[in-house]
Amino acid sequence: MRRTVIVLLLVLALAVSLSAAPKNVILLIGDGMGVAHVTAARIAAGGPGARLAMDQMPVTGFVTTYSADSYVTDSAAAATAIASGVKTANYVVGLTPDGRRTRTVLEAARDSGKKTGLVTTDAITGATPAGFAAHVTGRDQSAQIAVDLINANIDVLIGGGRSAFLPKEVPGSSRTDDKDLLAEAKSKGWQVISSAEEFNLASGSKLIALLALGALTTKDPEPPLSALTSKAISILSSGKKGFFLMVEGAQIDTSSHANNFESCVRQTLEFDKAVAAALEFAHKDRNTLVIVTADHETGGLALPADGSKIKNAWGSGGHTAVVTPIYAYGPGSDKFAGLIDNTDIARRIAELWKIKIGVIEDKN
Repeated sequence: MRRTVIVLLLVLALAVSLSAAPKNVILLIGDGMGVAHVTAARIAAGGPGARLAMDQMPVTGFVTTYSADSYVTDSAAAATAIASGVKTANYVVGLTPDGRRTRTVLEAARDSGKKTGLVTTDAITGATPAGFAAHVTGRDQSAQIAVDLINANIDVLIGGGRSAFLPKEVPGSSRTDDKDLLAEAKSKGWQVISSAEEFNLASGSKLIALLALGALTTKDPEPPLSALTSKAISILSSGKKGFFLMVEGAQIDTSSHANNFESCVRQTLEFDKAVAAALEFAHKDRNTLVIVTADHETGGLALPADGSKIKNAWGSGGHTAVVTPIYAYGPGSDKFAGLIDNTDIARRIAELWKIKIGVIEDKN
């Protein structure tokens, strides 16, 4: 009888801990990462019985990814849905199809006193990070997205895309005006760095690290995504009210568009190392929700048998409509089990934190 009571109390305690509101949320997005991508990475890591860091997260499910105007989403519409809980048209960032602004979990977390951060191996103005703090009619409007990111007062921005922050007279700039957004950021208290050497020494409470003019190469001498993630966590975790961090592994998508299987596997494994870094912090902190998912699947990757070996086959050079995996660990993780929609990710984070997201009624 006593043993039964103890077991019931342990189960109850676990249920409470899973449903509790976390202090911090780390959301990791493997751009283009489908179930086959994860399977291929798992096999490459040690065979079919191997387990990645994301495989060891206790709550799993699947995510539907369609956009407001297509069964097959692009990254802009997917990021808007994941960030704000609102479906929009492909190529649109942070706006409804009729032009109303959305309010994202990052913006609401910031306004509630939490620290915020965006990390990517893409340009920081790319569609996925942009979806959390920019509001434009087209994902290619990198100059305006850069302005939106600076104006959003995000504590940590790490990635590539420095060209969109430089005035037009500076070599490598992609702007058509004289705005020097990095000088503006420095004047507002950010530490601004542009090299791997500076990055390794960076500290303080606000950081903008744009380590390339465009997307990162994800090769030496650049720090790996896991190091970018750990740096962001170390800065953001100093906040007393907690933090929200989004981390994107962008080149899973790039490799899959090119149907480059070897690169796709490498990028998925590099992304999983970032997942491991997030989980290492969460295990120690015990008050952090870690969510791992993808914005869509890219390439229609299949893994057919070839005798006793496995080979790869690609069905597309673009995105597909298949569901993507989702994994969760920590307080509130139970809310991400089963089959959910991409809009549910933002909505359930908002429910846990009791913050308001979604459509802002005035037109942009």
